[in-house]
Amino acid sequence: MPLQRILEIDYLKCVFILLMVTFHLVYIGDSYPYAKQIVYTFHMPGFLLISGYLAQSMKDMRKGLHKVLWIFIPYACMELGYTVASYLLPVRERITELTASVLLDKLFLHPIGPYWYLHTLMICFVLYHFAYRWGRNDVLTRAVVFGLALFGLHACGVIYWANGLYFLAGCVLHWCGLNFKQFFHPAWIAVVPLVLLCIYPENLDRSRLGGVAITYFCFCLLLWSYRYVPSRLARLSGFIGRNTLPVLLFSPIFTLLSRYYLPLFSFDSTGICFLLVSVSLAVAGSIGIAWTMDRLRLSAYFFGKGKSVQS
Repeated sequence: MPLQRILEIDYLKCVFILLMVTFHLVYIGDSYPYAKQIVYTFHMPGFLLISGYLAQSMKDMRKGLHKVLWIFIPYACMELGYTVASYLLPVRERITELTASVLLDKLFLHPIGPYWYLHTLMICFVLYHFAYRWGRNDVLTRAVVFGLALFGLHACGVIYWANGLYFLAGCVLHWCGLNFKQFFHPAWIAVVPLVLLCIYPENLDRSRLGGVAITYFCFCLLLWSYRYVPSRLARLSGFIGRNTLPVLLFSPIFTLLSRYYLPLFSFDSTGICFLLVSVSLAVAGSIGIAWTMDRLRLSAYFFGKGKSVQS
C-alpha cells in the first residue's frame, strides 16, 4: 500500500535542498567552513534516509527499473554537462583532461558535483529490489543482503558505504512499520544534544556515531519547528520539497553563474545578501527550467513524465 503523503517530509526535503544550494555557493562555504561541515554531516544523509523510507515502489521489478531509468537519463545529461563545465571553467572540482575514459568514470563510478546523490540513489534502489526479493518477509535477512551487497560495492570503490547505510536505515524503518514522526520524535529539547555534538569536530562525520546522532536530532528539531511555520511558508516549503529533483539537477547552473555577480555584493561582508539572492535564483530558476520543459513537452523525454513540476 502506498504511503500517505507526509507533509513534514516535504518540509524536511525543502530545508535539506536549500542547505545543499547554500553551501554549493563557494563564497558561502569558504566564509563559513564550520557551518558547512555541520550541514554536510546531515543534509544528504537525511535525503538518503527519506528516500529509503519512501522506496517501497522498488518492490516491483518493472516499476523499479522504469524509475531507475528515468533517474539515470537526467543524471547522465547533467553529470556529463557538469564534467565538461569543470574542464572548461575555473571551478574548484577542476577536470584537467576531457577524454572518453574520464567521462565514463564520472558517469558510472565517481560522479562530481551534487549528482553523486543520484548515482548513490540508483544503486540503492537496485539493491533495495534484490534485498526485498531475496529477503522475503524477514527484515533482518533483507538488511543483511542489502548490507553485504553495499559493502562489496564500497570495497570496489563504486559507492560510499555510509551513504548507503542511511538509505538502508530508512528502508528498515518502513519494513518494520515504524511511524516516521514517532521515531523522529518532534521536540525542541533536541537542540541541546545537537549543539553539544556539533561543538566537537570529530562528530562531524556522517560515518561516525556522532554524525548519526546529529542527523537524528536534526530530524527531531526540524519536525518540531514545522508546527510553528506560518501556513504560507509551509505551503511554499511543501512546494519546494516536492520539487527537489529539478533543484538538485539544475541548481549547479546558477551556483556556477553566481561567481560572476558576487562582486556586486561587496558591500555585505557577511555574505547573507548574496546567499539570499543566489539561493532564491537557484531554486526559482531550477523549477522554472523544469516548468518550461513541461510547457514545451520535453519532460516526457527527460524525466519520463509529462509534468515534472509537482504542484
